Amino acid sequence: MFSNSKRVFTLMLLASAANTSFAAPAPVSDLSSTTPAITSTTATATRSANSSETDIQRLERLLENRNRVQLNMQQQIDDMSLEISELRGQLEKNSYDMQQMLQRQRELFIELDKVRGEIRTAETPVVEIDDSQPTGTFSSNVDEQTAYQNAVDLVLKERDYAGAIVALKQFQVDFPDSSFSSNAHYWLGQLYFAKKQDKEAVKSFAAVVTYQDSNKRADALVKLGDIAKRNNNQATATKYYQQVVDEYPNSASAKLAEKNL
Repeated sequence: MFSNSKRVFTLMLLASAANTSFAAPAPVSDLSSTTPAITSTTATATRSANSSETDIQRLERLLENRNRVQLNMQQQIDDMSLEISELRGQLEKNSYDMQQMLQRQRELFIELDKVRGEIRTAETPVVEIDDSQPTGTFSSNVDEQTAYQNAVDLVLKERDYAGAIVALKQFQVDFPDSSFSSNAHYWLGQLYFAKKQDKEAVKSFAAVVTYQDSNKRADALVKLGDIAKRNNNQATATKYYQQVVDEYPNSASAKLAEKNL
């Protein structure tokens, strides 16, 4: 009987525990408290989207700025390249002009050295004779060579141009048949040309042209062209320049004449 009572008591305890479990209220969700959480999440997502769009726009703006800067730099580089090309062309032209000037100076110095050498050997001259007429530019007359050399020195050494004109004109009077006559005419023409006495310069250079074998004939033709050009007579200038090119095609004088054609 005791065991039956114990069993009954145990069953009662179990039943009481079960009732307690079933009687416990089920958890209820608070909808009002959930709504703010949802709203907060949505706002965060919206701000994130807005932030993403702003970053994209900022990136696009940076790319546009970079492209604009690159275009400006490329334009500047192109402008500088063009300017460098123009400067290079001008430098080449100046270099060519300088070479031509140096060539003409070398020719003058060679002529001067030749004249001085002739003076030193004048006491024992070696002259080629053809039908009793002297050839070349050598003269056995010491006074004649000295007079010519002194006149040239007034030009090259002392820069006494007025005195050189007087000396060269006197030389032509004293030695009218001199082998240096064409050179004397040429120097006179140069001096008159420098003083812009064009009428006298034309006479002197024209006299040089009459000497077909003169080494100054080509230069005299160029000078006649220069004088005509300076006086706005382009047709006459072109005629002289073309004559130099035709008769002396490989000379430095021809290159100068070509530049004026």
